[in-house]
Amino acid sequence: MMNARNALIAGLAALVMVALGLLFADSPNVAANTPPPATTEVKIDNFSFTPTTLTVPAGTTVTWTNRDDIPHTVVNANDPQAFKSKVMDTDEKFSFTFTKAGTYTYFCSVHPKMTGTVVVK
Repeated sequence: MMNARNALIAGLAALVMVALGLLFADSPNVAANTPPPATTEVKIDNFSFTPTTLTVPAGTTVTWTNRDDIPHTVVNANDPQAFKSKVMDTDEKFSFTFTKAGTYTYFCSVHPKMTGTVVVK
């Protein structure tokens, strides 16, 4: 009698586990439904920023990558304290997350004629 009872309990436990597994298989996962932070890249090549003008939603991280053989920087033209990279050699990167809407003009402090703009919506 005890073996039949144990078998019944084990069977019910297995059934409950399968039911729970099916129930949670279709439930929304908060992490899966949270969109990843937006990211985009600006390439520095041939003494220019590409794209020259970039429009992004607030919260986007922009990464500049120096593809030139010479050093460059990325400096906010209106407020250098807002974002300013170190001097980047070939293949080095600098990232900044734009949290507020606005138009951000930037330049290379080594080559000031190099300019670009990030428009944050």
